[in-house]
Parts: sequence; C-alpha cells; structure tokens
Amino acid sequence: MSPELYFAVTLIVRMAVTAAFLLAATVTAERAGPLIGGLVATLPISAGPIYIFLAIDHGAHFIGVSALGSLVSNGVNIVFALTYALLAQKRSLAISLSGAFVLWIGLTWLIGFVTWTLAAAILFNLVVLALALWLSASLRHVRAPQVIARWHDLVMRAAMVALLVGVVVTLSYHIGPTVSGNLAVFPIVLTSIIIILHRRAGGPATAAVMANAIIGLGGFGVACIFLNLTADWLGAALALVLTLAVSFGCNLLVFAARNRLAQT
Repeated sequence: MSPELYFAVTLIVRMAVTAAFLLAATVTAERAGPLIGGLVATLPISAGPIYIFLAIDHGAHFIGVSALGSLVSNGVNIVFALTYALLAQKRSLAISLSGAFVLWIGLTWLIGFVTWTLAAAILFNLVVLALALWLSASLRHVRAPQVIARWHDLVMRAAMVALLVGVVVTLSYHIGPTVSGNLAVFPIVLTSIIIILHRRAGGPATAAVMANAIIGLGGFGVACIFLNLTADWLGAALALVLTLAVSFGCNLLVFAARNRLAQT
C-alpha cells in the first residue's frame, strides 16, 4: 500500500470512529436534561479522539504543547456558549448562533497575537469563567423537553465532526501544535446541539443546556492544564488516559454537588 493510500485509509477510519463516538454522546446529552446534557457536551467527545490521533502521529511533546492552545481556545468557547445563551432568550437560531460565532471568530483572531504561557491561559480562563457563570446563573434551570434526533440530524453532526477530525489531523503537519490544539476544540459539539435543540425545544431551553455547558467547560480547562503538565513526563498514552479521567471526574463532581444542593 502506498503511503498516500495508507494515509487516506487511516484518516477515513479515524473520522468514522470519532463520528460514531460523537453520535452516542450527543444523543445521550439531548435526552438527559440541561445539566447532564451540558456536562456530556463538554466532555472531550471530539477533542479526545483528535488528541489520540495527534499523539500517534506526532508524539507526547506535540500534544502537550497543543493542550496549551486548547486551553486558550476553551476560554473562547466559554464566551461562545454564553453569547448564544444570552441571545437565545429572545432571538432566532440564526441570529443567536451567528452572534456567538462572530464573537468566537473575533476572539480567536485576537488571541493569535498573544504569546501564551500556561499561567496567562489559566488566568484568561478563570476570568472568563467567573464572568460567564455570573451572567448565566439565571439561565441554567429552564426545563428542556426531551428531543429525539432524526436520522438527518445524526448524519449532519457525524459529517461535521468527521470533517473537523480530517482537517486537524491533515493540517497538523503544517500548522504546528498550538494551532492544532486551537482547532481541536472548535465548538462542533456545542454547535450541533444548538442547531438541533433550538429548532425543536426553543431558545431558552437550549440556552439552559449551554449555560450548564459553561460549568463543564471549566472542567475541560482543568483537563487541558493536566495534559499540558504531564504529557512529556508520563508519555502520551498514560497522560491522555488520565486527562480523560480528570475531565470525567470534574463533571461528576459538578453533578454530585448540584444534586446535593437540590436535596437541601
């Protein structure tokens, strides 16, 4: 098998595996209510497989540096979720999602001019997260009706995430680890959930999922920090496994804390 054909075949397999994982996770998110939906949506559903493939292709140091880029972009994703949640209270899907993406694109362009250190990226995430939690506090508790995704919805989101995987894995050889990390956390899962839920459940109910997703993005940021600090030390495989555990653990803690508060 020629190198070109081998690359094409492995890329298609990677895209298919990631798409299947995304479908299982996001269908669960849509059926489980705003809190669980928001937390599941912020697990490394698309970023996790991308990082596995980046580790296979480039090694531990590459994904460690990429994690810093993902941490910075995670702060921008928090702004994305907050912007949509605020606009969706009274605006249409087109306006709400477009407004969120306009701000996301603008901030992504601006962060490209900054030479980021881990400390600066952590501070950026903390400031954005604190502001977003405060502004979204009243939006998190709207009840969202259960939505069953149709076959064409599933095809759409599978195609979206498969395309993302293909772009990041292919371009990673040319754009380097930081930009690869930025692209790995493009808000593809959040976008697919918004498109499907807003049309069927309405803006406020979908905004509740995004408002809860802001909390989950805080946990995802912790996972990015962990990966950045441990990739070189532990090696790619162990660092990625433990990073996934950190991401799950953070969201489980949030879920347990919210349940405890609800019972008091």
